[in-house]
Amino acid sequence: MTDGPFTHLVTSEEELRAGGYPEPPPRAWAKELEALDEHCAAFLARSPLVMLATSSPGGRPTVSPRGGPAGFVRMLDPSRIAWADLTGNRRLDAFRHILANPEVGLLACIPGLRETLRIDGTAYLTRDPAILRAVDVPGRTAELAVGLRVRVAFLQCGKAMIRSRVWEPESWPAAEDLPSPARMLRAARADGTSLEEVEAILDESYTTRLW
Repeated sequence: MTDGPFTHLVTSEEELRAGGYPEPPPRAWAKELEALDEHCAAFLARSPLVMLATSSPGGRPTVSPRGGPAGFVRMLDPSRIAWADLTGNRRLDAFRHILANPEVGLLACIPGLRETLRIDGTAYLTRDPAILRAVDVPGRTAELAVGLRVRVAFLQCGKAMIRSRVWEPESWPAAEDLPSPARMLRAARADGTSLEEVEAILDESYTTRLW
């Protein structure tokens, strides 16, 4: 019995291994890199989208997207990458986490490619002028950059992308079947703001504060 939200829990790696998850072949571990190589550099140069995973000191995790022109995450050298901070929602969730607990994970994606690049390391917030120049994006002068000292990097297999068919337009839902972000935000806020007002707020943000 348990008072938690789920039962029949697995509580150890031994249970996992015994229940259908045998040890992976050596090649699954051998692909890990302690520094970025030329293939990682080529991958990042073509990636316009990454997912950044952070957690608070108390263990509260979050994942947030970071996007820009392909290559906006710059490889400074084999042990360091960095990218410019661009306008977001100003909650600073990831930044507050980094200040208190700088260990992060990054997942880089390339549209049309099944595999992704995983990078784990230690993150820093910097205003170093040389770094800011290195990570500048067209039309925006960076005032803050996120730097990451690489601990491990490796290519993630493409099975999730294949199963999801995420890069296959014919599998995408019709536009009229998509959830309405404005309706979702209006329901969450519950402050009397009309649907039209929320839609206008979103449109204004995406139009005038994209960068």
